[in-house]
Amino acid sequence: MVIEWLKVKVPIELRETYIQKDAEIWTATLSKYPGYVGKEIWLNPQDESELTMVIHWETKDAWKNVPASVLEETEERFVKAMGQSFPFLEQKEYQVRKFNAHSVK
Repeated sequence: MVIEWLKVKVPIELRETYIQKDAEIWTATLSKYPGYVGKEIWLNPQDESELTMVIHWETKDAWKNVPASVLEETEERFVKAMGQSFPFLEQKEYQVRKFNAHSVK
C-alpha cells in the first residue's frame, strides 16, 4: 500500500465546505480508478486551518495511472466550486510496511 499525503491550509470558515467539496469532487473522481483504497482527512487541533489528506492506494502504479488530464479537470472543477485555489503546503509519499484492518464494533 502507498499513501499520498497532502497538507493544506483552509480558512476555518471554509473548512467544512472544503471537506464536503473534496468528497463530492476529488474523492468521487479518484474512487473510480482501480487501486484507490480510501481517503482520510485529518484535522489539526493545534491549528484548525490545517488539513492533512491521507489517500490510500494499493500500489504506486495505481496512483500514478490516474491520467494527468483527469487530475487537471478535477482541480478546475474543485477551484470553481470553492471560488479559489488552495495550494498544498506539503506533498509526500509513504509506503505502508504493515497494515492492520480491524473491524469496529
